[in-house]
Amino acid sequence: MKKFYTFFNECGTDEAGRGCLAGPVTAAAVILSRDFENPILNDSKLLSSKNRDLLKPIIEDRSLAHGVAHIYPSKIDEINILNASILAMHKAIEKLEEIPPHIIVDGNKFKPYADIPHTCIIKGDSKFMNIAAASILAKTYRDAYMEKIHEEFPMYNWKQNKGYPTKEHREAIKEFGITKYHRKSFRLLPEQLTLNL
Repeated sequence: MKKFYTFFNECGTDEAGRGCLAGPVTAAAVILSRDFENPILNDSKLLSSKNRDLLKPIIEDRSLAHGVAHIYPSKIDEINILNASILAMHKAIEKLEEIPPHIIVDGNKFKPYADIPHTCIIKGDSKFMNIAAASILAKTYRDAYMEKIHEEFPMYNWKQNKGYPTKEHREAIKEFGITKYHRKSFRLLPEQLTLNL
């Protein structure tokens, strides 16, 4: 896995939770130092939750700067999930303690942030360390949020499914209806018309 796409101190950004039925979409932005190394750093989707939790404090402690931002369901419903994902990335970059010379983005869609040049990279979270680090922070912070709201609505089992459209989650929506944490603009059930929104 490479350190930098173009510039030293460039920022990598990624999001988590885009395909979920409930909860926020969460993004992180990370600037890694030139000497950062970690043998298990990889795309968060390829790591166990144990390794993600192990890497989170290491990334936070050893990065030059990092930021994390949630965009909540009401805003997702208002502006759509793609725009909400990009907004989350922008807000995460906004929280960085230094201005990066360049932004690399996981995926193929982004909108310019300030006057900073950016590059979109398909599967960037498995190619560049700073995007991988951002994917881990986004995933761990979002998972922690879902585990917290699970306590309020345990019938959806968000501590396990994290809001993704599992069969169990959809069965719970069918039985109990929706909550303030559900994304009303999403197809929550295959037979959407039977769900009273």
